[in-house]
Amino acid sequence: MRLASALLLATIVFGSHLPVAARSACAESPLRLSEICAGPTRDWNLDGLTSSRDDEWIEVVNTGATPVALDGHLIMDGDSLVRIALTGTLGAGEHRVIFGKESWDWERANAQPAFGFSLGNNGDRVTLWQVVGVDTSRVDGYTFTSHQAAADRSVGRSPGTDFWMLFDALNPYSGSLQPPGTGCAPTPGAPNDCGMTPSRSATWGELKSRYR
Repeated sequence: MRLASALLLATIVFGSHLPVAARSACAESPLRLSEICAGPTRDWNLDGLTSSRDDEWIEVVNTGATPVALDGHLIMDGDSLVRIALTGTLGAGEHRVIFGKESWDWERANAQPAFGFSLGNNGDRVTLWQVVGVDTSRVDGYTFTSHQAAADRSVGRSPGTDFWMLFDALNPYSGSLQPPGTGCAPTPGAPNDCGMTPSRSATWGELKSRYR
């Protein structure tokens, strides 16, 4: 993990206090990754253009009961490169959608190589970090696979859980990989209310050992 470059960039963005410690434990921030769309083929950001770079999107949600300041939160991809530093405030229960165009604009404004989120369609990882004083702590992360990154599919967390679901109404998935297709549409900026109970597969041996 190229965390050193991320920490250096955090210094550029947040001031002279270089975060020297990175903890694997999750920070206390109530922010969580909520939904990811890595393979856009339509105008998701409604700017009148369709762009595989600009229309990628990552959604975060405030799971807390009070507003939270977004300042100090960074989003990185699987290369551990900072793709955007968040700003502003997110109300309790609110969702914030960040599009690839915002990432690209932020990279250009901060003299960084400008690629946008550059989410891999063969699979990638998105990580949310928080810089507090001299510490940089991991808040949340999710690794998605290729079938979750197919055209106009999104993968999102079932509200209040750590289960992730495939939102594939725009490009139905009929394979057997996890998570399976739900037939639900992506929900940028809204709760991931698919009306389904999340589940996971288990071997017969696991089931027998669980219910002995």
